Amino acid sequence: MFARVNNALQPRPSILTAFGSDGALAARLASSWFEYKKDTEIYEEDEAADYVYEVITGAVRSYKLLSDGRRQIGAFHLPGDIFGLENGSEHRFTAEAIVDTSVQLVRRFSLEAVAKHDAMVARNLLCMTTNKLRHAEDHMLLLGRKTALERVAAFLLEMDSRLAAAGVMLLPMARRDIADYLGVTLETVSRALSLLHSKGVLDFVGNRQRHIVLLDRTQLARFDAQN
Repeated sequence: MFARVNNALQPRPSILTAFGSDGALAARLASSWFEYKKDTEIYEEDEAADYVYEVITGAVRSYKLLSDGRRQIGAFHLPGDIFGLENGSEHRFTAEAIVDTSVQLVRRFSLEAVAKHDAMVARNLLCMTTNKLRHAEDHMLLLGRKTALERVAAFLLEMDSRLAAAGVMLLPMARRDIADYLGVTLETVSRALSLLHSKGVLDFVGNRQRHIVLLDRTQLARFDAQN
């Protein structure tokens, strides 16, 4: 599902750089720029996977709705991340903008055609697929074997490596999203964050508590590794 096209004249980063393609192939991978408002669907589960997407600004969640109505978030996609790259012909998850988000996209068949003649593009596609598999394996381990506190600690460490700037982690997602990603309740996330705050591991900036400062990464890592 596409939202409106942003036709404003402004510099646009190229999705080609993520795949390592050069200018000679750029015309064959013409990209489009779209904007999505908060909570707007980008594509839905079982929709044809005809495009590959890159987050330019904002954030995206990929999720499944279970038969009983529960939601399981599989991944968060942040600026610079590529998503929507599937093994099959259809999307296995629904993708939705967490906040106002802009993305670039290219047609999948064009990308695959270029990969046949550009070794760097093919190699980077393989790398992205491998990283996606690694993330899925790590997430499976997190959901299957870790305690609630370990899950929250692991999430914070992941976001710290992807989001932290000037010592502050700016979380675009709400605690409900975090809970659905970690497979716990909203209350469990809140209790875990409060415990880590009381232990001096982290501090909050502002009233919404989405701006987090990690004060003791070593101790946070111990919470993630505890048995």
